[in-house]
Amino acid sequence: MPQQIIEDKEKDFAYSWVSSSRFLWYCQIFVVIAIVLSACVALYTHRYKGKPKVNVPESTLYSPTYK
Repeated sequence: MPQQIIEDKEKDFAYSWVSSSRFLWYCQIFVVIAIVLSACVALYTHRYKGKPKVNVPESTLYSPTYK
């Protein structure tokens, strides 16, 4: 009976340092990749779309023309 308890403890997340650290490492990698990809998508959706066509009154130009 004590052998069964020891085997179960080795498979448990809290008692196995190697498997828990590997799991946490993969979770960290997944989170970092998710953050980087979401930042790339956000930058792509809010990208600069070009210079807009703006109507400037002729009286405010460097060499203004008046009527």
